[in-house]
Amino acid sequence: MLKDQVKTQIRDIYKDVATALPNFRSRREQNYMVAEISKTLAGEYDKNRRIIVVEAGTGIGKSLSYLLGTIPLALANKKKVCIATATVALQEQLLHKDLPFFAKESGLNFRFGLVKGRQRYVCLSKLRQLTGTDNEAQAALWQTRPDNHQVKQLQTLLKEYETGQWNGEVDTLSEPVPDHLWQQIACDKHSCHKQVPSHSHCPFHKAREDLDTWDVLIANHSLLFADLELGGGVILPEPEDLYYVVDEAHHLPVVARDFSSAQATLRGACDWLEKIGKTTAKLQTQIKSNSIISPAQSMLDHISELTTQLNQVANFCEGQIQQFSNPENRYRFEHGQIPESLLILAENLSTTSNLAVKQFNKMMMLLTEAIKDGDINKIIAEPLVTETGFMMQRLENLHKLWKMIAKPDNKKGAPLARWIELITGNKQADFLFCASPIEVGFMLESLIWEKAAGVVLCSATLRALNQFDHFTHQVGLSINDGSRYLALQSPFDYQNNATLFLPQMDTEPTHDGYTEELAEKIRYLVEDEMATLVLFASYWQMDKVADLLTNKLKIKLLIQGTLSRQEILEQHKTNCDNDIPSIIFGTGSFSEGLDLPGDYLTNLIITKLPFAVPTSPVEQAHAEYIKVKGGNPFLKLTIPDASRKLIQSCGRLLRKEQDYGRVTILDRRLVSKRYGKSLLDALPPFRRVIE
Repeated sequence: MLKDQVKTQIRDIYKDVATALPNFRSRREQNYMVAEISKTLAGEYDKNRRIIVVEAGTGIGKSLSYLLGTIPLALANKKKVCIATATVALQEQLLHKDLPFFAKESGLNFRFGLVKGRQRYVCLSKLRQLTGTDNEAQAALWQTRPDNHQVKQLQTLLKEYETGQWNGEVDTLSEPVPDHLWQQIACDKHSCHKQVPSHSHCPFHKAREDLDTWDVLIANHSLLFADLELGGGVILPEPEDLYYVVDEAHHLPVVARDFSSAQATLRGACDWLEKIGKTTAKLQTQIKSNSIISPAQSMLDHISELTTQLNQVANFCEGQIQQFSNPENRYRFEHGQIPESLLILAENLSTTSNLAVKQFNKMMMLLTEAIKDGDINKIIAEPLVTETGFMMQRLENLHKLWKMIAKPDNKKGAPLARWIELITGNKQADFLFCASPIEVGFMLESLIWEKAAGVVLCSATLRALNQFDHFTHQVGLSINDGSRYLALQSPFDYQNNATLFLPQMDTEPTHDGYTEELAEKIRYLVEDEMATLVLFASYWQMDKVADLLTNKLKIKLLIQGTLSRQEILEQHKTNCDNDIPSIIFGTGSFSEGLDLPGDYLTNLIITKLPFAVPTSPVEQAHAEYIKVKGGNPFLKLTIPDASRKLIQSCGRLLRKEQDYGRVTILDRRLVSKRYGKSLLDALPPFRRVIE
């Protein structure tokens, strides 16, 4: 039960916050959200299921609502709050704006900070090795031979860190580093040991020193899953001690699915297995104990077996080369079922890689003991710890992949998606094996729903077609499982402030000539408009329309891909501030997280309903599974997903209460198809004009 003392505290804080915020308006929806969150987490509705799902429309103030609904209760119950977001922008807002303001005005005594995963920090040991003169150590770490530019880039990073110009975080780099290069120097759980003197002051450990003292932790969705996959309580506090707030929760299913997938190449794996053999020999030389002999010899045997088995799989793939004769160079296994001959090889690889992980782990433990006992020179110990950790990470990933490939699917659940991609371009073709779950709800139940002290899932768009059913199925919840569901409408005056316009069109998106008509309609719709955003369903169509309009518009288009997102927004705002008409062309990524309030956006044009074509092997496998179960993938997956995305796109127009403008949708399927009405009815209650 929610104690009277906490209730009173929440009310008092709300009054203080209201007084401190200029132009604050007390909203019934916000009050209700605060109350429902705190009641749910206190166990008033269900003591065993303290989970609430909240769709909070734009303008309600959901950040303040969940801070007020969780922090006073957490402090009273000696719990902590973890706020997980999908975007860096929201993390920065919470860290630099919302939480400092809340801490000041609430009078509550709490500490907060941003938690980042190891992969966001540089490993100084790796960086020094890769920029040093020890060619053998470099060869063990480099996945591909570096060019001079890459080496110079890393040398610059090391210099900037040592001179205090950089703090070692990927997010504070003066110039971005390519992902594949950052992966070579990023911190990882195996090679970053605080026991090694030079690692005790590394950027990651420096950042973690204060974590235990924080009452409110900000993280991203990936870090949340990294902790949960380890059993919880490894990176973040224990789940039973945490109230989780998952903001931007509509991203959760995809993040969970991607985090649970695995992939590895065949010939690439053989190359680094050879390097592990050399690392094993180094360990045997440096560790004086006789205990190293048995695991080292076993490890070498397992490496030989793995290499043979991977080559056997490569022979299988080469014998099935016709299966890759498609635009994606992809061989996807229908219903996730792999041929018997490949299954036997996969089972062998799963078993052998598991044995290799165990033996390598034994050697790493012996290395740690030798370092603690001072049996290994510090100069030698540091690069050896880095090298073994790097190899262990790859070995674990290899085992994860082949275990997923070989594991029998649960007959009660969806099969795994399994596929191979042919990689050409190198001297010798390689094959990338991939495995991914289709549905992750069962996994989320065991990882978080049944363990957490309480969970708040919130977003401006969680429902599809005015129902929570699609989202709950994706994340493993049920409407009747004791979880709470709240849909709070935006307080904006959609009827008077915005118009939804569906003009007459001669063609539909599936017809020839649609792109040309689109260009003409857009030319007409941007006339005399100062601030326009046009959202396209594909880069191809956006570029084609831009080409058709280049000589017909006097306004220079700001096109996604020609400049960075930030540069486009800054240029657009500068144009608007100087009364220069401005038009942004963007694709799906511009339909979310784009904030152009007031006169920065009054004319929103959506070219096409956001139907996702199931091109990814996971989406194809999911559609296949639904068909097998007797369902219709278009109705069960495509329509609900399009509904949520369309609501998000329309949400770009009104960002503040006084905003105004027009949303135009140039897709007549909203009125010509049976499903159109349900998509229309799920949109905010704009004033409608349908030609």
